[in-house]
Amino acid sequence: MFETTPVHKVLPNISESEIAALNKKYKPLSARERIAQLYKDFEVTEVMLTSSFAATSAFLLKLFSEENKAQEVFFIDTGYHFDDTLTYKEELTKKYGLNVKSISALKEEHEFTTKDETWKKNPDFCCSINKVKPLDIIKNKYKVWVSGLMEWQSDHRSTLDIFELRGEILKFYPLLDISKAQRDAYIKEHDLPFHPLVAKGYHSIGCKHCTVPGEDRTGRWNNNPKTECGLHL
Repeated sequence: MFETTPVHKVLPNISESEIAALNKKYKPLSARERIAQLYKDFEVTEVMLTSSFAATSAFLLKLFSEENKAQEVFFIDTGYHFDDTLTYKEELTKKYGLNVKSISALKEEHEFTTKDETWKKNPDFCCSINKVKPLDIIKNKYKVWVSGLMEWQSDHRSTLDIFELRGEILKFYPLLDISKAQRDAYIKEHDLPFHPLVAKGYHSIGCKHCTVPGEDRTGRWNNNPKTECGLHL
């Protein structure tokens, strides 16, 4: 159990100066313009987009659906999502015509965390098995990994840049410098659907074992200093 399957790696093959040039090029652009430009600089087959279908995922997904319907959206099904999250995923998939692919941990490894209740004693290990490892298996097929992180969401996220090399993949955060007020204004203007749990005080939504109501990300891994699942570190 817990063995790593070798995968063929497609390296981004990009230098620090090229990343700096991308950041300079994309920084003045709006989020929508950044996404449009992405498909001029990279092929859709080189781009991996992930979504947790959490609190305000409709923001990023609407923008991508309007730019490229062929873009796959990977959803990591941990097996511990709220039923409301799965319902929200189906709602957004239909509303925006998304091409969603679910990925998950190996059956025996997921079952181990269930029997062991790993999230109680070692949440990092639980996240590693159910979130990080499933994505590791596929992400090396791509050059660019798109995520909807915003710098105001946590101390770690405030240190990021629009493009950065993380391991062997180029990360792209088109919403990085969008403020909370700007995000909320866009959601209101376009009448985007919120995750059902937002109305119950959940502002950041992960697995049901580790999520409680709270502002921003304070409700994640409650009573634990952990602030990230490990995907974006």
